[in-house]
Amino acid sequence: MAGSDENYPGVIGPGNVQGVLRGGVGKFPVATGTNRRALSNINRNIIGGPPYPCAINKRGLSEREGICIKNPPIPVHRPITRKFAAQLANKQQQQHKPEEIKKPVLSEPISSEPEDCNIVDVEDYKSSNDFAVPMYVQHTEAMLEEIDRMVFEDEVEMEDVEEEPIMDIDGCDKKNPLAVVEYVDDLYNFYKKAEISGCVAPNYMEQQFDINERMRGILIDWLIEVHYKFELMEETLYLTVNLIDRFLAVQPVARKKLQLVGVTAMLLACKYEEVSVPVVEDLILISDKAYSRKEVLAMEKLMVNTLQFNLSVPTPYVFMRRFLKASRDTKQLELLSFFIVELCLVEYDMLKFPPSLLAAAAIYTAQCTLSGTKQWSKTNEYYTSYSEEQLRECSRLMVIFHRNSGTGKLTGVHRKYSTSKFGYAVKNEPANFLLEAKF
Repeated sequence: MAGSDENYPGVIGPGNVQGVLRGGVGKFPVATGTNRRALSNINRNIIGGPPYPCAINKRGLSEREGICIKNPPIPVHRPITRKFAAQLANKQQQQHKPEEIKKPVLSEPISSEPEDCNIVDVEDYKSSNDFAVPMYVQHTEAMLEEIDRMVFEDEVEMEDVEEEPIMDIDGCDKKNPLAVVEYVDDLYNFYKKAEISGCVAPNYMEQQFDINERMRGILIDWLIEVHYKFELMEETLYLTVNLIDRFLAVQPVARKKLQLVGVTAMLLACKYEEVSVPVVEDLILISDKAYSRKEVLAMEKLMVNTLQFNLSVPTPYVFMRRFLKASRDTKQLELLSFFIVELCLVEYDMLKFPPSLLAAAAIYTAQCTLSGTKQWSKTNEYYTSYSEEQLRECSRLMVIFHRNSGTGKLTGVHRKYSTSKFGYAVKNEPANFLLEAKF
């Protein structure tokens, strides 16, 4: 017989029941010394179970977790404890023995550690022609294979997606005392809080009775050309525009005095930023002698008192330098970014955006223009504190200004950046895909 006891050592078949039950019907012999039999042998002796070996899955199941194949099958998730083994033996004895067989009494205490259970590899068991692997064993194997596959796929996916590191942009300046690496983060945190004090209401022109936003644009476009002709520092231009807006937001001005406000604002900005300040006569000459020296000095007095001498405000230029450093800027990116942000100085509609957002959006738009794709790294987001989504509205307006920069009457910025000194920045094609993209 292929499934005899000889093929499975330690398994006692039905023919040996009489030899085991020598102590009486339904009684187990009292074991003496260390001659103890395995719990699996006791169960088979009682019920004359089929010669199924205990099967264990190759997938890391220990000997304790072996799946003992019984009839009826024992659920895989339920371990064979002493109590459960006794209950099972009792139940199966009552089903297969005559009624006179009494409930077996385990006279020998069962060790807490399981004895040797004839463990057969599932793969070897499958190859046997005598018995088929029970369905629940096959399901267990399939389930474990699926779990292994899912875990492997998750691990591979996690390895493929690596989080972009945030670069330390100040590491190279630790030995430069002018870079104030120890305080630079605190300084820009303060600038972010203080920039609100330098902003104006985006609709302040409504309280002006004789001027409008178009006149403001003409004035600033002219001042950009004056700034370029005098070869002033970049900081001076941004502070000049800020002083004009803050003054017009609280002081009504007649149309004929608007140019005087612009000239005086540039004079104040030069005194604050420049080393060599243009004299008043130069500014009068550049304005075609429309105003006298006395008028310029009177307007200067009025402006500083109206603004309460508060000239230390963060402008877009302050943030441009920091954010360009975070972008590992090239000269081309720098010039294109300043071209885009200067286009915004002329536009009245851009007053609704704070200076830091204007600077970040200008750099984002310039990066997209040069690369042809959307680009905003984790390092950019960390140092600007703006996500790509927060910059989209402002960036789209900048693309429109870039596209229309050479048209109309306000072309001062376009002419300035059409020179070799500014890298012919206007020749870059606008990032029109930012207008077409659906976010």
